[in-house]
Amino acid sequence: MNPQKVEIAENLETSLASAIEGCEHDKLFILTDNTTRELCWPVVSGYTCLQGAEVISIGATDTHKTLDSLAHVWEELGRLGGTRHTLLINIGGGMVTDLGGFAASTFKRGINYINIPTTLLAMVDASVGGKTGINFRGLKNEIGVFNNAATVILSTQFLRTLDRENILSGYAEMLKHGLISNEEMWVELVNFDIDAMSTTDSSLFTLHSSLLQRMLADSVAVKQRIVTEDPLEHGIRKALNLGHTVGHAFESFALNHTPILHGYAVAFGLVCELYLSTIKTGFPTDKMRQTVSFIHEHYGRMPITCDDYPILFELMTHDKKNTAGSINFTLLGGIGDIRINQTATKEEIYEALDFYREG
Repeated sequence: MNPQKVEIAENLETSLASAIEGCEHDKLFILTDNTTRELCWPVVSGYTCLQGAEVISIGATDTHKTLDSLAHVWEELGRLGGTRHTLLINIGGGMVTDLGGFAASTFKRGINYINIPTTLLAMVDASVGGKTGINFRGLKNEIGVFNNAATVILSTQFLRTLDRENILSGYAEMLKHGLISNEEMWVELVNFDIDAMSTTDSSLFTLHSSLLQRMLADSVAVKQRIVTEDPLEHGIRKALNLGHTVGHAFESFALNHTPILHGYAVAFGLVCELYLSTIKTGFPTDKMRQTVSFIHEHYGRMPITCDDYPILFELMTHDKKNTAGSINFTLLGGIGDIRINQTATKEEIYEALDFYREG
């Protein structure tokens, strides 16, 4: 894959103008969803570098991360005169950057694209690392390709547009990055006053936002280091799947009940997979309990019963990381002690789900 530049912008307009200038193009398109178009597009719509751009919008939330939405983007690119030299700028959360990246990767066999993630989740996860795609037949990210954006521009000014739930959704991925990185980072994350990001006190928000921006940079650096070493997920990049085998099952299950944000699913998945790490690879019980306590306090629990276990287990069997019929997990021996390609029996997985409900 082409290398990807990730920039934390001090001045968004300057950074964006430079990124656009670095991509030779004949026509400029913007992709948003309906929510982003209302809340975030006004922040950038007056920028000189975006004048004359065509704006394409799709429905908001993960329920629109579909083949129909993808086809709509292709159709609009074609109808409005897009060519193989067109540049697409994705402005939105992870759904927009995933789907927009896939649309760019496949339209005219591939055009350049830039990601401007507007949610904390997209900043630390979806927009970085070159994974693009859509959900298909009820399964998360079932269809897609690896293809880096030309540039990813991160601007914390968009965090003011987020509610508490979306801040927490992104924070779950930061917590995962701390767990696979080092104890100092993990300690800071489980002790950060995340609720202060929802305060109406402007000075307090600014103080915590500044700290979160530095923590965001640290978190992105963890992912960048790993994806640079293993861009196509043949080895250590699987570390980033911590919490996701069970988490994606929770997320897919919720699509047919009450949909949940991706980061909440990851947080719930972390509870189960840290439990498996404790019983299978020796992860310290005290650190597992402290992390789980943080998750339960801030994220609560998705209501499931024992009757749901077979469905959740079946969803795990469809995970793309699986090999030779075995459900594949990334577990930990300790903070930063990554154990990829781990397996668990059905009984152990059911035990982890019991712990999630009752632990």
